[in-house]
Amino acid sequence: MTSPSFADLGVSDRLVRALTAAGIASPFPIQADTLPDTLKGRDVLGRGKTGSGKTLAFSIPMVSRLGETFSGVRKPNRPRGLILAPTRELATQIAAALEPLTMASNLRVTTIFGGVSQARQVTALNRGVDIVVACPGRLEDLMKQRLVTLDDIEITVLDEADHMADLGFLPGVTRIMKATPSHGQRMLFSATLDNGVDKLVKQFLTDPVQHSVDEENSPVAAMTHHIFEVGGVDGKKALVQRLASGEGRRILFMRTKHQARKLARQLTEAGIPSVDLHGNLSQAARDRNLAAFSNGDARVLVATDVAARGVHVDNVELVVHVDPPAEHKAYLHRSGRTARAGSAGDVVTVVLPEQRRDLSVLMRKAKIDAAPQRVTVDSPAVQDLVGDVAAYVKPAPKEAAPAPKQQQPGRGRSTRGGHAGNSNAGSGRRRRPTTARSESAGYRG
Repeated sequence: MTSPSFADLGVSDRLVRALTAAGIASPFPIQADTLPDTLKGRDVLGRGKTGSGKTLAFSIPMVSRLGETFSGVRKPNRPRGLILAPTRELATQIAAALEPLTMASNLRVTTIFGGVSQARQVTALNRGVDIVVACPGRLEDLMKQRLVTLDDIEITVLDEADHMADLGFLPGVTRIMKATPSHGQRMLFSATLDNGVDKLVKQFLTDPVQHSVDEENSPVAAMTHHIFEVGGVDGKKALVQRLASGEGRRILFMRTKHQARKLARQLTEAGIPSVDLHGNLSQAARDRNLAAFSNGDARVLVATDVAARGVHVDNVELVVHVDPPAEHKAYLHRSGRTARAGSAGDVVTVVLPEQRRDLSVLMRKAKIDAAPQRVTVDSPAVQDLVGDVAAYVKPAPKEAAPAPKQQQPGRGRSTRGGHAGNSNAGSGRRRRPTTARSESAGYRG
């Protein structure tokens, strides 16, 4: 049986052309299942594994329906479509997926999230936007400042609701949902319905149509799982570097921010261009590192769990759990960065002998059947995954620290009697610089 086309499912010619121009020729199963209902305005509960195509499943009907009701006049600070996402990375990528569709429909989209100045976001809202893609924390901040109102929202989407629950966002999500009109269309997409997600469904979705493309927490069929056991820390370090040395894109997951930063630096110094992604980075640094990974300037992304959900980069050949995650859901979400959109991919978990028992429990919960293999860097199983080793790339020279500025006479710190502009003058102690606390440190939206 031939799968339906976007046109067969009721998508307008204008949006079909925009999708085709973006290289999207035919719908994935979750899109084919949900579009007939969402295009009619039905509330939908969509459940599917990571990488199954959920973003377009809600983006197409939102743009289609808002385009049909667009009067040509936008009210400042009163968007008509709202998409809530758990992380800034995911919000940014949803907005990027929306852009070809909104451009074809003369609609405007903007993102709202923390970790950056709110000035640009407020300016966009004042100009008038049709769709806001937001993280809950910053959106609530702007609502409290009365810089945005949700009274005109016609369509609301909750994406990766289970991850929002994991991060503790559900109270804020509930308050935001209560601020939207109850008669609007609502779509909720989630891999699981635990941790309070089921309560959101009951409270805010009206007679929802449920579509489950895959069993809850099911691993991706095109994904091959490997467990590589090494004898000690030195063997682990050598194995990880070898796994990182291939030509294709790969993501390496670490437990801590410090370890991620350190490994990215070590790999780069070894001639394997790498970038890190974790909660201590500013938004500008996150964007810069993700761009380097996406455009090929860096072949390896070393990340903490901040990247396990919401980082969607095509053609990631290999995911390596350098540090096994703490629980099975994190394993599945990390692993889901490969084998996306019908592509194949491999997942390696590196394990020390003392970690085998805990990993066995985790893999059983994740429904992954993979036998541990004792390996070294020269083992055939390792060589098969590495493939051709990429050419050595000489690291860029480190920028020299700027020379200290010469103090002008009469403008330095006074060591006697004090200085009118310095309350610490004469104390003999150097004042500690203050640092701004980034929302990224706490995953706050």
